[in-house]
Amino acid sequence: MPKKLKVLVASPEVAPLAKTGGLADVAGSLPKALKALGHDVRVVLPLYAMVKQQNPKLKEEISDLQVPIADRKEQAVVLSTMLYDTVPTYLIKHDRYYDREYLYTTPQGDYPDNAERFIFFSRAILEMLKKLDFAPDVIHCNDWQTGLVPTYLKVLYAQDEFFKHTATVFTIHNLGYQGKFWALDMPMTTLPWDVFSINGIEYYGDISFLKAGLMYSDVISTVSRGYSREIQTTEYGLGMEGVLQYRSKDIYGIVNGVDYDEWSPEKDKFIKSTYDINNLEGKKICREDLLGEFQLKVPEDAPVIGMISRLADQKGFDILSEAMPELMKMNLAMVVLGTGEQKYHDLFTNLKKEYSQKLGVVIAFNNKLAHKIEAGSDMFLMPSRYEPCGLNQIYSLKYGTVPIVRATGGLDDTIQDYDPKTGKGNGFKFSEYSSQALLETVKRAVSLFEDKPKWIKLMKNGMSEDHSWKASAKEYVSLYETAIKKRTAA
Repeated sequence: MPKKLKVLVASPEVAPLAKTGGLADVAGSLPKALKALGHDVRVVLPLYAMVKQQNPKLKEEISDLQVPIADRKEQAVVLSTMLYDTVPTYLIKHDRYYDREYLYTTPQGDYPDNAERFIFFSRAILEMLKKLDFAPDVIHCNDWQTGLVPTYLKVLYAQDEFFKHTATVFTIHNLGYQGKFWALDMPMTTLPWDVFSINGIEYYGDISFLKAGLMYSDVISTVSRGYSREIQTTEYGLGMEGVLQYRSKDIYGIVNGVDYDEWSPEKDKFIKSTYDINNLEGKKICREDLLGEFQLKVPEDAPVIGMISRLADQKGFDILSEAMPELMKMNLAMVVLGTGEQKYHDLFTNLKKEYSQKLGVVIAFNNKLAHKIEAGSDMFLMPSRYEPCGLNQIYSLKYGTVPIVRATGGLDDTIQDYDPKTGKGNGFKFSEYSSQALLETVKRAVSLFEDKPKWIKLMKNGMSEDHSWKASAKEYVSLYETAIKKRTAA
């Protein structure tokens, strides 16, 4: 029987407790899948205001956790709850750092003390583990907010017997967020200055928490195979390609899985009517319900295109903005849900007024509405400039909501362009990053939508696929074992 591993998943956000994007979905559903495989997996995140508002049942685990930062110690309290009734989840409470409306950034920009907030979080994780007497085989760190955890283990805790056998995996969910801060924040880390170097956490005169994770973790993973290759190039490396090429032998790509207990039209508790591949009647009901939610009036032959996204350039909103006048001339409706850059808040709020009958916009995070959009839309648009993995296109496949995507990263890995000759494929995709390529691809999709037998065949192509966590979780276990061997050999 395979060895039972002790794993701590450290993440700045975890669904359903706190979420801004796909990272939260992964950090919530992967532990559940690992637990099902028999491993001792636990999760840690900050106790945000967003978590408190949900009123989860919280138990106090540590009343006085002293965390070194700069020349002082800050006190934290560690609380716990059970994620999905199976996974012990620790919440680090420090209200001055985390009791805020947003997690790391507001529509006006990042919180100015983000360096201090996540220096504290990273160090608190390690101090918490010692107090709990839980020595993981692996700490699975996620994105820049946890990048200092591997650094601390290799530097400040290098001689600590408690962590002698603890390996680290660092997952890049989005290379675009690098946790860059000025060098004068270095004393807050309590790390020695020799770590502030080209082979350490220094990055063009600044500190990069992302680079810290890349340089000091035992192995690195990304959330799709395509993205693991892309980020080692100048086009997609965003300045980190040199570091990634240096660690290329330790980089692995694992496509995110989907928790079908949460995202399946057969059992979705948020939608008007459940349905499955053998009975699609419920999808028509969900479409009508969605149009009602957004107060839209469109004919039956007009497809509804859904979008659930961070409203940002990375997600393709620059080329979408250019395409909107032409899209709004077409026989279709659109619904958009998300938050992000203020310029897109303003743009889509104004477009909604101009096209009130066929464009619905909600500037917010709303989980229930997200499920309704997946079930009630006919198509799902993701025109990303780059996309490490993407989850909504995978959710959409299960819901019979045909994805329209740009061929990049995980979108390219998971979506096969529809071939009208063979009827094969599960969506539509385009390569050139332009509004014109986006428009032409939407036109292809809208044209096929008119041919109902072919459209239903395309829907069922996607619905029949299995993107559950079962396979991906096993790949992560293999990756953890690789990290442990590398740590042992060091």
